[in-house]
Formats: sequence, structure tokens, C-alpha cells
Amino acid sequence: MKLCVGAEGPEDLVVWQRRFGDGPAMHVTRMWPKREAELLEGGSIFWVFKGVMLARQRLLALDRVEGADGILRCGLVLDRDLVRVAAVPRRPFQGWRYLAAADAPPDLPEGRASEEPLPPAIAAALAEMGLR
Repeated sequence: MKLCVGAEGPEDLVVWQRRFGDGPAMHVTRMWPKREAELLEGGSIFWVFKGVMLARQRLLALDRVEGADGILRCGLVLDRDLVRVAAVPRRPFQGWRYLAAADAPPDLPEGRASEEPLPPAIAAALAEMGLR
């Protein structure tokens, strides 16, 4: 799981990632994952927007990225397809968190994935009641 800071929802993330052109998107993070092999065997990054997990992207590769400060960072190379998932509330956290496959929210059915998302507060309230 990763917080998507500065984005209102999945649509904002899609717009931001268009700056990478037609190829895969990349998210640069400070820490290299300890469970690299697991992540690269079909893993996804689950994005949390304003306290609600709403989408995921398949992780394609990890690249070493050197910042302007000379520090090596981890570039998460991501599939361009952003998959909407059932809303799940998440408390704030720093960095990223591993999510067991059994705890991952289900993908939304294709017809619902294109629906306008609920406001984050309403999605969180419904998820807390068990109504995704």
C-alpha cells in the first residue's frame, strides 16, 4: 500500500502519470522493498487516496534512480492500467505497507470501474459498515 499524496482520487493519478508518455509509469520512493521478489511475481501497488484505498497498479519492475542529491532511490515501474478496487478505509501511515493477497480488496467489476467515485469520506463510511 502507498499513500497517493496530493491526488483527490484515481483520476488525478492517471492525469499525473500521463507525463511519462506512452510507456510505463514510475513512482520514486526512498526505500528499496525488502520483499522485492514477492512484489515482482505479480504484485501490485494499492493506492490510498485521502484515507481510502481505491485503486491498484501492477508492479512491473524496480529501477535504481539517482536523485539530484546523489542518493539512490527505488523507482517503482508500474503498468499504466489503473484498476479500481472496492473502497477500504486506511489510517495514515508513512512509507509503504505490505498487504497479504487474502487482505487485498477485490477489483471492481468492469461496469462499476468507470463510475464516478464516491467522495472519500462517504466511501470510507460505507467500507467501515461493510458496504463496498
